[in-house]
Amino acid sequence: MHMNPAAAEGTILSLSQSPRPYQACKYILENSQLANARFQAAGAIRDAALREWVSLEIDDKRGLISFCFHSAIQYASSPEGYVQAKVASVAAQLIKRGWIEFSAAQKETFFLEVRQAVVGSHGLDVQFIGLNFLESLVSEFSPSTSTAMALPSEFHEQCRVSFELEYLKMFYCWAQDAAVSISNKIIESDSAIPEVKVCTAALRLMLQILNWDFKYDANMPDNAKRAIDVFSGGVRDDVSSSKRTECNLVQPGSSWRGILVSSGHIGWLLSFYGALRQKFSCEEYWLDCPLAVFARKLIVQFCSLSGTIFPSDDGNSQKQHLLHLLSGIIPWIDPPGAVSKSMENGKSESELLDGCRVLLYMATVTTLLVFDELLKSIRPYGTLSLLSALMCEVIKDLMVNHTEEETWSWVARDILLDTWTTLLMPLDGSISHAFIPSEGISAASHLFALIVESELRAASASAFSDENEADYLQASVAAMDERLSSYALIARAAINVTVPLLTRLFSEKLARLHQGRGFSDPTQTLEELYSLLLITGHVLADEVQGETPLVPDAIQTQFMDVTETDEHPVVILCGSIIKFAEQSLNPEMRASFFSPRLMEAVVWFLARWSATYLMPPDESKENASSDNHKAKHHQKVLLNFCGEDNQGKAVLDLIIRILMVALISYPGERDLQALTCHELLHGLVRRKNVCAHLLELESWRELANAFASERTLFSLNAAHQRSLAQTLVLSASGMKIPEASSQYVRNLTNHMTAYLVELSSRSDLKHVAEQPDIILFVSCLLERLRGAASATEPRSQRAIYEMGYSVLNPLLTFMEVYKHESTVVYLLLRFVVDWVDGQISYLEARETATVVEFCMRLLQLYSSHNIGKISLSISSSLRSEADTERYKDLRALLQLLASLCSKDLVDFSSEPIEAHGTNICQVIYMGLHIVTPLISLDLLKYPKLCLDYFSLLSHMLEVYPEMVTQLNREAFVHIIASLDFGLCQDAEVIDLCLRAVKGLASFHYKQKCAGKVGLGHHASGYKDHTGNFQEGILSQFLRSLLQFLLFQDYSTDLVGSAADALLPLILSEQSLYQKLGSELIKSQSDPAFRTRLTNALQSLTNSNNLSSTLDRPNYQKFRKNLHNFLTEVRGFLRKI
Repeated sequence: MHMNPAAAEGTILSLSQSPRPYQACKYILENSQLANARFQAAGAIRDAALREWVSLEIDDKRGLISFCFHSAIQYASSPEGYVQAKVASVAAQLIKRGWIEFSAAQKETFFLEVRQAVVGSHGLDVQFIGLNFLESLVSEFSPSTSTAMALPSEFHEQCRVSFELEYLKMFYCWAQDAAVSISNKIIESDSAIPEVKVCTAALRLMLQILNWDFKYDANMPDNAKRAIDVFSGGVRDDVSSSKRTECNLVQPGSSWRGILVSSGHIGWLLSFYGALRQKFSCEEYWLDCPLAVFARKLIVQFCSLSGTIFPSDDGNSQKQHLLHLLSGIIPWIDPPGAVSKSMENGKSESELLDGCRVLLYMATVTTLLVFDELLKSIRPYGTLSLLSALMCEVIKDLMVNHTEEETWSWVARDILLDTWTTLLMPLDGSISHAFIPSEGISAASHLFALIVESELRAASASAFSDENEADYLQASVAAMDERLSSYALIARAAINVTVPLLTRLFSEKLARLHQGRGFSDPTQTLEELYSLLLITGHVLADEVQGETPLVPDAIQTQFMDVTETDEHPVVILCGSIIKFAEQSLNPEMRASFFSPRLMEAVVWFLARWSATYLMPPDESKENASSDNHKAKHHQKVLLNFCGEDNQGKAVLDLIIRILMVALISYPGERDLQALTCHELLHGLVRRKNVCAHLLELESWRELANAFASERTLFSLNAAHQRSLAQTLVLSASGMKIPEASSQYVRNLTNHMTAYLVELSSRSDLKHVAEQPDIILFVSCLLERLRGAASATEPRSQRAIYEMGYSVLNPLLTFMEVYKHESTVVYLLLRFVVDWVDGQISYLEARETATVVEFCMRLLQLYSSHNIGKISLSISSSLRSEADTERYKDLRALLQLLASLCSKDLVDFSSEPIEAHGTNICQVIYMGLHIVTPLISLDLLKYPKLCLDYFSLLSHMLEVYPEMVTQLNREAFVHIIASLDFGLCQDAEVIDLCLRAVKGLASFHYKQKCAGKVGLGHHASGYKDHTGNFQEGILSQFLRSLLQFLLFQDYSTDLVGSAADALLPLILSEQSLYQKLGSELIKSQSDPAFRTRLTNALQSLTNSNNLSSTLDRPNYQKFRKNLHNFLTEVRGFLRKI
């Protein structure tokens, strides 16, 4: 071995595949001087034992485990610690493998030896190895870190349950005893001693156990325990959180109460850490040594204890528990000023950050009032005051030491912001802010003032920074939104102070701006105004999320003594901002002050503010029965400011003029134009009452005329053109007379249709169409048409139909002319899709026939040019985003066919469409004939295209399965191959495919029962071109679906759809089902498993009085049967 280590290593590696290599491996472990050889020998024992486990005698199994454990502790003092860790982990894996078959007495005998090692009976080195062994054992029994053993998932879950209920708490106590037994020696020692390493290992094991995903409580009756989940892969899925800082709660159950809560164990840990902290207070390195780190992590984790571990005593026990912990960690973070000063002097930040995490965990398991009261038992102020003071110090450090690199103050700010959010979020809209203690309100107001100061200072400093050095400060509104939302919650906690503060600051910045006009650079002040607008917008209003946001609860419940609208602090603040925004209408002021960046903030603020405060709906009737007259009057005082009967119309007119300036006077500023079109304009037309006033404004008519008659707005990019057209058409909903709405839409769109008709009829079209300016203009008009089409409503439907109808022939002409201009082709297809989608359900039979005929001509023309048809070899090599753009038109074609499908589902016409010879079913299948050859399986790897394709296919096979029989062999094989592919995709696509399979199988079975051919030759087997027999499609689907259900990972949400597909497959292919069941039973070597599987298969088709009909009650019965069947057998069929 010493002469040729490489050859020796190769020999040892071959032992892993050799039969019964145990004696050779043992010899190597006991005699080899090469650490790597011993490491490999341990791995060989594991591989061979797991492979041959069933054939080994019980004594041999126990002997291997005992040998590995004894070998690990025998050489515990060896400098190659990784070898001993490997050997110990092999022992842990083999124990897991034999866990079910070993008797309780056999386990007890082995663990008695482990306990002797862990408590230190054989010395510190052995104690360390014993603790490492338990750490490996806990890791093996945890689903997220266990070793794959090719065993049923039921085995792993049984091991987990037994381990959690019978051993986990015992191992925790062993680790705790080990740490306690050597803690005094560590405290008393003045030098590094080996006990430190052992104590660190014990604390690490305790922390690992507390991070266990507890699911069971030994004090709960068996029937209250969770059932084994046989559908998931066994990996822990933590609940996703919007917090920036991870926070996992520990809920071990009432059986752990005596160990963790009542034993005084936490007091020992706090005292132990406190004594070491004081002893090494002058040693800067100590806070980051492993012993200190794991002790703090354990303390932090204790703060997250919750659930039934505490008795039902109105939370008193939990409060005492948290107070005890807070008393111990308070020196880490208090006084905040001194702690921050020590950071400046070079002290490690790790203890402070852990202290911040303690506050976050405590906030997570308590309410705001309980959280605040905790500190008052040991300090003259509440926890909210401490939280505020601590964050103030963090903010101060950020102001002084702001860099691009993430510093401790960045991390601390995120943790503390999460703490504030956790405390205040439940109050925002559900509980009155009057519940916040006055001291907490004062703390929040002081903190918010400092936050605003820091943001303004950062904004001012960024004014002249190099762009690359100020990415963080120049972040977009969206990127800053999360942080600003947290700031807003803090501001709302003290809204009676923070609103006047924002008003004062805004006035000061405006005064400075005007005082320095003409002789000082305003850039810094403008950046400060930008920041102030964003902060103020978040404080005053919530984000628009589909519905009209209400005035924040904090604002509604404050300022109750204000009786006049003009005196309301919120009105004063809003009024000052609106007056400032009005100055942008002045060309001179605009040139001096209103940069594109500042205008973005102005437009963003107006969009967010107007959704809540501009012409709010009159809720007086809805609240007529309310007794809270004072609150109603206060709300009226606030909302009257911009109500319909007050200044609402004037402010609305001002907003329209401002947005026109943003669109016209800032060419090329896409971010500003995006905010204007997509946020501000869309927000205004979302509400009918605002639309009614919009149409009466001269400023709105000017905007509509500019859109229809002038070229100025053509400078907007394509997406903004579409959005603007959609907004203008949507505003027609504010007109009371339908004909007036139609005429308004015609006036908006006539210029577009007239130009396209005229252009398409030119004799020199092919030459003219190639000019870049013409291509751009046509593209803009198509985007505008698409925007108008997407705004279809019953009131404007007729006018938009006429708009589309007038350009049908020109569109076909353009499809021919621009066949090599993929951008134009895509825009054309998108317009047709949106137009048909909005119109199809309203059209009469004759109009439907016209639209369908046009769509078929369009599809045929598209196909004839082979647009988008890419060979498999080429498409598999396309990876870049630019190449994927070539597939968007295929998505559009699928969506067009799906829109035509909807005619059969929703139809408002006065006569059936068949009256004019139109059959939607035939039309769609004809469309599929055209489109399907263009879509390869490689293209279906693109998620959006895949979803659209299977949505259409599923609908067609569910609703019109009889049409499948009319497909030719090539088209049919392509569809079946697509379904096979879809069954391997994500849950949504799988569900669609299962519904499609159900449609095919149920159609075939019902047809056969009626004496008809069903799917005919498609359902029967055949010989392929090589002479090999191929099963029919239903047989193929039965095999693949059973394989999927029994052996794959999937969500339980799919079981219902799978049952609906499986029942008709079984009824149609009963002989194959019996054959597959027999093969599955024979494959089980364990007699008990064979019996369980046999009984489960019989129950699947016989229980619950299941019949051979395909009606709704029978489907429901089979769903229950399948769920019970899978719960019974998946646990031992799937191997993990």
